[in-house]
Amino acid sequence: MNSKLINTIKAKATDLFKKIQDTREYLHAHPELSYEEHSTMNFVYDRLKEIGLRPEKGIGGTGVVALITDERFDKDTPCVGLRADLDALPILEENEVHYKSKNPGIMHACGHDVHTAVLLGVAEILISIKDELTQPVKLIFQPGEEKNPGGATLMIKDGVMKNPEVKSMYALHVFPELPAGDIGFKEGLYMASCDEIYITINGKGGHGAMPHNCIDPIMIGANLITQLQQTVSRDCDPKIPCVLSFGHFEALGATNVIPERAYIKGTFRTMNEKWRARAHELIEIKSKALVESHGATLDLEINKGYPFLMNDPEETLKLKEKAIISLGKEKVHDLPIRMTAEDFSYYSREVPVCFFRLGVSNEAEGIIYGVHHPKFDIDPEALKTGMTMMTLAAL
Repeated sequence: MNSKLINTIKAKATDLFKKIQDTREYLHAHPELSYEEHSTMNFVYDRLKEIGLRPEKGIGGTGVVALITDERFDKDTPCVGLRADLDALPILEENEVHYKSKNPGIMHACGHDVHTAVLLGVAEILISIKDELTQPVKLIFQPGEEKNPGGATLMIKDGVMKNPEVKSMYALHVFPELPAGDIGFKEGLYMASCDEIYITINGKGGHGAMPHNCIDPIMIGANLITQLQQTVSRDCDPKIPCVLSFGHFEALGATNVIPERAYIKGTFRTMNEKWRARAHELIEIKSKALVESHGATLDLEINKGYPFLMNDPEETLKLKEKAIISLGKEKVHDLPIRMTAEDFSYYSREVPVCFFRLGVSNEAEGIIYGVHHPKFDIDPEALKTGMTMMTLAAL
C-alpha cells in the first residue's frame, strides 16, 4: 500500500475527528443494554442515511448493516466486513464528565461507543475514496456482544454473511493497557471460549451446634470447589490454556444456622473444543458424585457461551504491516493470548478474521482505568488511530 494513500486516510481521519468525538460522546451519554439498543440502532441508521448509504436495520434484532460499493462491482462481488458492537454494561458510571451516562446503572464501560463511532467515521472515509476499493465493504453494527448467546450469532442467522458474501472480517477493541495511538495484534489463537457454571447444592438445614442432624451445603460446596480445580490441574493437557474460576458462593445461614442450600457460580474458559466438551462432562460427573456422597442433591447448569477466537495469521500480518507503515514500528505491539472472551469468535468460524486492539489510555490525563470499570474512559486521540486502521483493513 502506497504511503500517499495512507497519508490521505490519516488526513481524512483528522478532518473527521471533532465530528466522531462528538458522536462517541453522544453514544457514551446514551448507553443501552444488550438486545435493547433501539435508540442506538436508530441513531446509527440515521447517520448512515445522512452520508448517502442505504442501511438496513433490525438485523439480529437491533443491528444495522450497510454496504459501501461502486459501479465497478456487481451485486454478487464478495466483500470485506467491518464490525462494531452497540451494547453497554449494567454499571453505574463514576466519571464526572459532560458526556456521563444519562441512563443510571448503564455505562459504555467496554468501549463499544468508541467502536461504533469509529466505524461511522470509517464509513465517511471509505465513501470519499471509493475509487481505491478493491471490493465492497459491509459495515456491521452488531447488538448484544456482552451477553449470551452473543449478537454475532443472531446477525449470522439473519444472513449478515451473505448478499453479498463476506470473505473476511475485521474488528477492533479498546485496550487501556496501551497508550492512545498504539495498536496491538496477535495472530492465531487469541481469546478463550467462555462458559457459565451454575451450581445449587440442596442439603438439610438445622442448628449449627448439631451438624450431625444436617447435610451441610457449605462444607460440601467448599469441597466441591477444591475438587473441581483438579479438573484443570490434573485432567487438562498442560499445553492447553484453561481457566476455571468461581466468583459467587452464597449460603444464607447464620453463626448458629446451617442453611438448606448453597449457590455457586463460576466460569470455565479454554482454547480447545475437544477439551471443552470433555471438561463439561467431568464437571458434571465429579460434582454429582461428590454432592451425592454427602447425601445432598445437585442442580447443575453449564451455559455454553462463545467459542475461542482464532485470528487468521495472513489477514492479521497484512494489517500489522499496514499499521507499521502508517503508525511506525514503535507503536505496533505483539500481544499474548487472553482468557477473556469475545463473540466476534463466531465470525472467525465462518471466514478469516483479524480482531485487533486499539490503545486508549493517557496516564498524564488520568485515563488509566480498565474496561468494565466505572471510571473507564479514553483519550479521544485514539479515535483517529481507530479510523485509520479500520479503513486500512477494508482496502
